[in-house]
Amino acid sequence: MIPRYSRPEMVAIWSPETRFRIWFEIEAHACDALAKIGVIPKEAAKTIWDKGGSATFDVARIDEIERETKHDVIAFLTHLAEFVGPDSRFIHQGMTSSDVLDTCLAVQLKRASDLLIADLDALLAALKKRAYEHKDTVTVGRSHGIHAEPTTFGVKLAYAYAEFSRARERLVAAQAEVATCQISGAVGTFANVDPRVEAHVAEKLGLTAEPVSTQVIPRDRHAMFFATLGVIASSVERLATEIRHLQRSEVLEAEEYFSPGQKGSSAMPHKRNPVLTENLTGLARMVRSYAMPAMENVALWHERDISHSSVERMIGPDATVTLDFALARLTGVIEKLLVYPDNMQANMDRYRGLIHSQRVLLALTQAGVSREDAYRLVQRNAMKTWEQGKDFQEELLADEEVTAALSPDEIRSRFDLGYHTKHVDKIFERVFG
Repeated sequence: MIPRYSRPEMVAIWSPETRFRIWFEIEAHACDALAKIGVIPKEAAKTIWDKGGSATFDVARIDEIERETKHDVIAFLTHLAEFVGPDSRFIHQGMTSSDVLDTCLAVQLKRASDLLIADLDALLAALKKRAYEHKDTVTVGRSHGIHAEPTTFGVKLAYAYAEFSRARERLVAAQAEVATCQISGAVGTFANVDPRVEAHVAEKLGLTAEPVSTQVIPRDRHAMFFATLGVIASSVERLATEIRHLQRSEVLEAEEYFSPGQKGSSAMPHKRNPVLTENLTGLARMVRSYAMPAMENVALWHERDISHSSVERMIGPDATVTLDFALARLTGVIEKLLVYPDNMQANMDRYRGLIHSQRVLLALTQAGVSREDAYRLVQRNAMKTWEQGKDFQEELLADEEVTAALSPDEIRSRFDLGYHTKHVDKIFERVFG
């Protein structure tokens, strides 16, 4: 997590101040529950809220204590006791460090997910707006990087919209799966802390109680969460890569906005490089890389170990902060994307009708020509366009074997762009409802 690729609201979720505030709330809510069932005095629970709730936790002081104790939760509890006084003896009754750490992580991931879902909503809105703007902007579709058949630029953006809609659904599900609370004590048996405490804390923090913990929340939940972030990052890269290809000089069908005063190269003043989408490609690689250690965290020793802890201290902030930045950047790219319909038309015309080859092939088969012969006839005329720059339609009209099966009007009718876009409204109806 570095400032260059960070946004303040997401960074704040992972700050020490936020973490310690959540730790306090976990402990204080647990004390409320303990007081309610008669384990600790109600006055003590009130004192803990009054004195701890108004406290400003000193990160440097907690770090100082931890240097001696070599234990972060104990360092925090020691510092909290400095505010609360004698009633602090009732804090952390029957709980383990994992009760605090795992529940806190669940809160942080839930809050981070809320921001990421909002990011996706903003991206979806931008994609929808631009898709409708270019619903009928005809462009060539490509397979293997080679001209295939016509589509529209709006359809390109519509499939991105559909993909990120699925991403949103997955993230909502992953958020629900990872947002679990654990207050179950040593090895998860509730021997020293009543299950009602866990239920109370979960309710107060907007979490669900973990059905069965082993002193830690099972890490398959976290693996699925970070895997979901990785899939979203892959979708970011897919769209970014499309834009990068479309911005190439010899294509130039779409382009990142180039602001006044922006410089593309330190050496070549003419350059307008796709730096934002290239950056997004790199950031996507980083977010995906966090999924693998999350999966390796699933296999812990017996009821618990802490091999997962150092991993999550890194990937929790890094994955969410980086994806948050990437989604916001991609939204900006789409909102300001420069689209060049004239270049799209020129590129389609460059290969002089080849994009209609399938329609001619099908017309020949429907006229009684075998598929093998039809393919041969169409391909030999297409190769003249590839190799000699001939006009595909004119070559077909001059081919006696072709005209023996199809009239000139039947050939010409197969070169209508509108044929390829006749179902665009249906596609939009499916995507946008």
